Amino acid sequence: MAAEDTASTRLGAGRQHLRPLKRRGLVLLRLTAIVFAVLVFCEFLIYYLVIFRCSWPAVKTPADAGGLGTPEPVLRAMFLADTHLLGAVRGHWLDKLRREWQMERAFQTALWLLQPEVVFILGDVFDEGKWSSSQAWADDVGRFWKIFRHPPHVQLRAVAGNHDIGFHYQMNTYKIKRFEKVFNPERLFSWKGINFVMVNSVALEGDSCDICSGAEAELLEISHRLNCSREHFPLYRRNDANCSGEDAASPDEKYTPFKERYDALSQEASRKLLWWLRPRLVLSGHTHSACEVLHGANVLEVSVPSFSWRNRNNPSFIMGSVTATEYALAKCYLPCEDMVLTTYCTAAGGLVLLTLVHAGLVASPFHFGWNMLRKFKTT
Repeated sequence: MAAEDTASTRLGAGRQHLRPLKRRGLVLLRLTAIVFAVLVFCEFLIYYLVIFRCSWPAVKTPADAGGLGTPEPVLRAMFLADTHLLGAVRGHWLDKLRREWQMERAFQTALWLLQPEVVFILGDVFDEGKWSSSQAWADDVGRFWKIFRHPPHVQLRAVAGNHDIGFHYQMNTYKIKRFEKVFNPERLFSWKGINFVMVNSVALEGDSCDICSGAEAELLEISHRLNCSREHFPLYRRNDANCSGEDAASPDEKYTPFKERYDALSQEASRKLLWWLRPRLVLSGHTHSACEVLHGANVLEVSVPSFSWRNRNNPSFIMGSVTATEYALAKCYLPCEDMVLTTYCTAAGGLVLLTLVHAGLVASPFHFGWNMLRKFKTT
């Protein structure tokens, strides 16, 4: 009997020793599950939840107005700007990882949910194209195609920006050809009876340089066939004072005068473009903020904000439903960076609290609240 009692005592002690280990394992499993759930939400699900709210705008066609005949085909075009993929000189690895992952998830989610037919990037695709070496350029291009990969039936077109080839005094034929080798060099892109003009606004300096003269000659050649145009620099405007909306320039930037040929095209170049091309719509990038401006005979220009968290907290892109005679635009916002950071900070605080409660260093909030309630009832 004594031997049996001793064995039972040892078995009981062993079970009591295993209980804390099981509890620790269970707590660790719960903490791991919470971390995994927060990561999945912040790095994947949040993009679907936010972009799911976007929808293509409806555009009027002759059939909608009671007209007879075949309805005009509608082209679904997605416009984004200023991705600024970081390079080898100024690009910290953590900055690259965070911002490029954000753009990849946003772009791939938008492709899957919205199914655009054509995507336009309105300049400054890369951040250091104006000075990057051949090897650095090849590395940046490889990362670009990984982030903005798309199926064959989706067209992708990009406009050269000042960060891609340099400002007027920095650009040269080599940089322009290098950019055009990656992206289709055609100036006039036509689809479903709709014409888009790809304008290298950096070359519109008006000083008759070889590159500038060539760019102007190309524009004159296609001007008779244009009915919709895009570019990188905004057309001339004094500042962003009349711009509004949550993604417009901040109040301390709105009244800063724009420099011609640096922040916007010159007045002369803007007049030339409007006269040569007679556009129905102008879409531009470069400023990283949103703005809508009417030029001349009610020609609307829409400045598209940056697509990257690196340039603004609330990136967005434009969705356009376009026919040969009409267009309709809508804006689609991406997740705000501070929303994601707040989620991570809240989750981290909760995990620390749970760990301290399990270690007995802090009383459980539920037990504390229950005890306070009991004391209140007894008094």
